[in-house]
Amino acid sequence: MKNKIILLVDDDQNDLEFILKALNELKFLCNIVVVNDGVEAMDFLKCRGKFNGRKAINPAVIILDIKMPRIDGTEVLKEIRGSVSLKNIPIVIFTSSSYEKDIIESYENGVNAYVVKPINISKFFSTVKLIGLFWGQSNELSPLKEYNSDD
Repeated sequence: MKNKIILLVDDDQNDLEFILKALNELKFLCNIVVVNDGVEAMDFLKCRGKFNGRKAINPAVIILDIKMPRIDGTEVLKEIRGSVSLKNIPIVIFTSSSYEKDIIESYENGVNAYVVKPINISKFFSTVKLIGLFWGQSNELSPLKEYNSDD
């Protein structure tokens, strides 16, 4: 279990602080990797840039915001689902957007769950904990594949 990774992709520092606090309260043995936009997310997943040389283990889950600079969450989702070595990674959209268009587009592009960030802080914490417990601990992973540069 200790080698499981949760990849957290969000550019809002306040949300990141709350998400990390909630996940750390669970005290399970996952490594949490934080990146601030879609470019960094893809660099992590494809072991390039500042993540060059990391062991190519797919995360147990990606918690992904939609509205981000450089590459947004929708584009990251599309790129992951189009990759042979990454397409089976569970992805939870965790965003402030409740727009029907965003929800439909996310499911059409293969998201596993779409969760709107609660405004109430106690609901925010409990929601993050539920995501972490299910996807980071209870869910069985697809057999891990190493990144294929031809992908």
